[in-house]
Order: sequence, then C-alpha cells, then structure tokens
Amino acid sequence: MTLNFAALLARVYNFSIHKRAAIAFIAGALATSSMPPWNAWPVLWVAFPAFLILLEASKSNREAFYTGWSFGFGYFAIGFAWIGNAFFVDSETFAALAVPSIGGLAAGFALYAAIVGLLLRVLTPPIANDWPGANFIPTICRISIFSSVWALVEWWRGWFMTGLPWNPIGSTWTTVPATLQGASLFGVYGLSFLTVFAASALVLVTVQSSRRMAPVAVILFHTPLIAMTVWGAVRLPSSDIEFVPDIMLRLVQPNIAQVDKWRPGLREQHVLEQVRLSTTNADNVTHVLWAETAVPFPLNQAAGALAATAQAAPKNGYVLTGAPRVIGQRSDRQAFNSFFAVTPDGKIKAVYDKTHLVPFGEYMPLREYIPIPQITGGTGFTPGIGAVMITLPGLPSFSPLICYEVIFPGAVTSNGDRPSWLFNLTNDAWFGDSSGPHQHLAAAQMRSVEEGLPVVRVANTGISAVMDGYGRILDTIPLGKKGFLDHRLPKALNPTLFSSFEHGPFLGFVIFLMAITIWISRRHSKKYMNQA
Repeated sequence: MTLNFAALLARVYNFSIHKRAAIAFIAGALATSSMPPWNAWPVLWVAFPAFLILLEASKSNREAFYTGWSFGFGYFAIGFAWIGNAFFVDSETFAALAVPSIGGLAAGFALYAAIVGLLLRVLTPPIANDWPGANFIPTICRISIFSSVWALVEWWRGWFMTGLPWNPIGSTWTTVPATLQGASLFGVYGLSFLTVFAASALVLVTVQSSRRMAPVAVILFHTPLIAMTVWGAVRLPSSDIEFVPDIMLRLVQPNIAQVDKWRPGLREQHVLEQVRLSTTNADNVTHVLWAETAVPFPLNQAAGALAATAQAAPKNGYVLTGAPRVIGQRSDRQAFNSFFAVTPDGKIKAVYDKTHLVPFGEYMPLREYIPIPQITGGTGFTPGIGAVMITLPGLPSFSPLICYEVIFPGAVTSNGDRPSWLFNLTNDAWFGDSSGPHQHLAAAQMRSVEEGLPVVRVANTGISAVMDGYGRILDTIPLGKKGFLDHRLPKALNPTLFSSFEHGPFLGFVIFLMAITIWISRRHSKKYMNQA
C-alpha cells in the first residue's frame, strides 16, 4: 500500500523541531554504520529518505539548517569517535579533552550537512500538497537536487580550510569491488552522488498520486548505480594479476604501542627490532618498507640511527621509512614528518616531507589563541612543498603519502607526473583497535581505484596491506599484529578517466543536472500556481 506523501509530510511537520532534530541525529548516526568496519551499506536506504523527508517538513530556512546540522552531528560524532583513543595515550594530560574535542569537531563538521539542508530549501520551491499529481515531479526534482548538493558539499569539504574528506558516502562501496570501480571514472564523490541519488528515491513510494509510476521511478533512479556496478564487474579482470618482475617488497609491522614509541630507553630497541624483522629469511626481498616515523630519531642528523636502519636494506635495494627530519638551529629550527630512502651503505637517496599536516596533532592552528599543547607533543611540524614522484634505480617510480595524505582525492600524485605505485606509510597506533584504521585503509583503496595504481600501505600497528589498481586487497597484516609480509608489486593500470581529469567530469555533470532540475522544479511550481 502506497503511503500518502502529503499526510506523511503533515505528520512530520507537526513534530516539534527538537523531535525532528533527534530523528535526524539518529539517521545520521545510522548512515555512519555503512562505513568500515561495519559495512552496513543498506542502511543508507533508510537514513537518506528519512533525512530528505525531515528537510521537506522544515518550516523555515532556520529549521532546515538545524535539521541538516543534527543529521551531520550524528554522522560525524560516530564517524570521528575513533579519534578519542588518541587522547588516552597521554591520559593524564589529554583524557579530559576527549569528549569535548570530538563533540566540537563533530559539531563543526555537521555544518556541512546543515548547508545541504539550507541549500535544498533555498534552491527549490515548496512542494504543493493540495493538487492531485503535483507531488511527483517536484519530488523527483528534490531528490536530484538533494543528491547533487550533498555530493558538491562533500567535494567542498575535501579542500576547504585544507580539507578533511573523511568518510564520504562513496567510501561505503570498498567492500563491493564491482561498484567500487565507478571511482575510476568520477572519483569517490561521483559514487557519493549515485548512492544518495538511488537511496533517496525511496521517498517516491510515499507519493500518493503516483502509485503506478513510483516503482518505475525508483528503478530508474537506481539504474545509474546498477549500471555502474555491472560495468565495474566487467572491468574487473578474470585473469591473473600482473606483477612487476624482479621486485619483492617486505612490509614490516612492528606493532609498537604509541605510549612506548617515543620513550628514550626504548627507541633504539624499536629500530633494532624492525631491523630483525626486515632481515629474517629475506633472501628474495629486494626492498624493505617501514611505517611512518618508524625511526624515532631525526634520520638526517642521527648517524647511529641511520647506520642501524641501513642494516635492514637488502643488497642493491632500499629501506623506505618514515622518520623526523630536522634542519636549522635553535632560533630557526624546523622539524618535518618525513620519508627517507636509505641504501645498504647508509646513504639517503630520497626525502619527502609531509605536506598535509594534521591540525591539533602535528601543528596547532591559531597557536597564539589556543594555549594548549598538541597531542603529539613538541612544537609541531613544518609542511612540505607538496606531492612528489620519487624515482630510484631498481625500483618503479612512486609517490609517498604519509598518514592521512592518502585520504585526499586527486591530490596523491604531483601534477604532470604519474608514478607506478603509491606508498602510504602511517602510524595508526594513536587510534587503537577502533574504526579509524579500517576507514583509513578504505581511503587508500579508493585512491588506488581512482588513480588505477597499486597502493602499498605500511602501518606501525596495522592494517598493512598490498592492493592492486582495482582496489582489491591482495594480502594484509591484521590490525594489532606484529610481523612482516613479503609481496610482489602489482603493475599499474592504464590512466583512468579520474586520473586524467580529476573532479572535472563529476563537477560538470552534477552542476548541469542540478541546474536543469532547479529550472524544471521552478517551472512546474509556477505552472501549478497559475492553475490554482
């Protein structure tokens, strides 16, 4: 039995604003469960129709903004909960800040969803409920505009004020390889649009005037996502994976607790243990890969640490590792979170400095106004100059991505340079056994599909992994396990549409679709007003 859209809206309209906000919060929290490690993507077909109906029932711009903010607060409060683990590494100093910090972060990022709610109301006229047949076309337009605005705001969130594109809705498909392939065309934000477009279409089954048309319309709204999935299934090869000849990588995961990582009496022991893991039964290994700050000494100044690290390098190969880099003296001293390539004779052959630093973790924004220390301690890092492609003899060219630099779509390679693979070195020990490392891994998968490049991910406590250019995880070292993984390097795929044009096709299509549906919606509303 088809529900009556007008009656449903009227009922929700009569809810108090706080009741509607509470439902929106629950819907937002539910949407987060579509992400790793829960992967309950069908919940989006409940969360987004509920969100859209709540927005339609808003009585003013202010209520639409508040409803959107409530949805966003639920989404980000659950989505960012893993960050709380970092505050308990030094619990005496930071534990009391955990809840207010996560709450403040979620409240701030909820403004993006609030903007979605406000824009939907501003860009489209109210739906007429008293004219038979008036609901169907405006509702179709609403779904289209809502999906477009959501995806555009996600894209904006990815770069505004340095950006934090954590958990875009498209990331829900990392466990469905066929659907995931759509990222090679339009990126993660294109997948977000198609997902919200399909999920929100269930609102149409509540339109009383379209009992017969609603099922057809819902199927049509799902067609792009289904077609993308079918295309993705065809894209995935049935043959064996191709690997780069004569390359065997060893990924080393020491599983060092963050509370122990920087202790003066243990730092040397940590390096020597990683050397042991790197050289055990390593006859076929050509290159050794360590995690972010695996060497807890400024490698460009600590001769002893450099010599110890060099012991892990295979003959004619390299140790690729993270370590601090310090330049200058006391007055002009600068510290960098860096990547180093070290040879067996202790020479540094390549260096890269992390560009996207973590606010409040690696540097303090507005330090003069916020008199609290950063979670990682010290005076903070200086950002590097941007993405680079590193070419070393005997190793295919690659781009190093330190920690969360891998979450930025379209920003993982240097302009004009296409490497053969991406090396993501990270330290997720800050976040313990939480959802964070799983969602971080999903971001790496998404970049591999977007760029058509293999990603090798080495994490201090996990999850270390090797994935091919289709985003398929070939092997891993699980979270919280100590050990090493020897694996061949997959070959890069041909350049993808996304790697060639980045966000251009997605932005062009979504903006065009939104403009057309806004015009249709307003024209239809004016026609109704003339007939009324």
